[in-house]
Amino acid sequence: MRWIKGLTTSLGIAVLALLLFYAFLYLNQRALIFPGASADRADLAWARARFPQAERWFEMEDGTRLHGWLAEADRPNAPLLIFFGGNAEDVTGLLREHWRFPNWSWLLVNYRGFGLSEGEPAEDRLFSDARRLYDLVVWPPGERTVAAWGRSLGAGVAVHLAAARPLDAVVLATPYDSIRALAERHYPIAPVGLLLEHPFDAIALAPAIQTQMLALAARDDRVIPWDHAKRLSDAWGGPNRLILLPPGNGHNLLRTAAYWNAMGEFLARIKGRRAETEGGAEPPAGAG
Repeated sequence: MRWIKGLTTSLGIAVLALLLFYAFLYLNQRALIFPGASADRADLAWARARFPQAERWFEMEDGTRLHGWLAEADRPNAPLLIFFGGNAEDVTGLLREHWRFPNWSWLLVNYRGFGLSEGEPAEDRLFSDARRLYDLVVWPPGERTVAAWGRSLGAGVAVHLAAARPLDAVVLATPYDSIRALAERHYPIAPVGLLLEHPFDAIALAPAIQTQMLALAARDDRVIPWDHAKRLSDAWGGPNRLILLPPGNGHNLLRTAAYWNAMGEFLARIKGRRAETEGGAEPPAGAG
């Protein structure tokens, strides 16, 4: 009977280890989903020198102040890109890419606890902050072309905004169907449904969204495998296109020319379509 006792002890240790692992995931999920990013001093100094009028502080509904940038194009009512970054990204650095679409105004704001922004991140706060930023900068809608642009974690925020506010387009880089689906893939032995407090369930919103969408994913992305992007694209209610970039790009698509080229072509078509719907061969003032 000694072997039975040994087996029981081993099973007990295994169960305890699993419970401790589950407790670790539950207690540390905020750090895993929102590791955050400190303000990059070099990027901050560069941005302040290059875009001296663009730095902004935005007050959220609960009084929390978020730091970011509103780099306006030279023309009034220029089309606007609202960017939502990754889970370890200070969005200030993305201003270095502004030259790619200089006829668009760019709104880049760090999440709570990222960069110089105050507060602590959570799914509901990121969503409410996205709506608040839209209302502060865009409202009332219809006076300019507006596109949401989400990368990695920010793809879920962009999808939420598309479901909550009028947009002309959505660009999603390395998007996912849900954080829950990703967590179940990366932690197959964990009861993710019971532990997860920030599901970012983009695919639940997708069928009702009619906004045109471009999704870009990499075939060799191990952080968010491309089939998660395909499931989101398949569920999307409006016109959409999924572009799979070849191996060698990984999760960081910002360094690839194919990413920027595809996005540029998509944005150019958006502006042309808006001009047509507003009833003239010439784009309206500020259409870029």
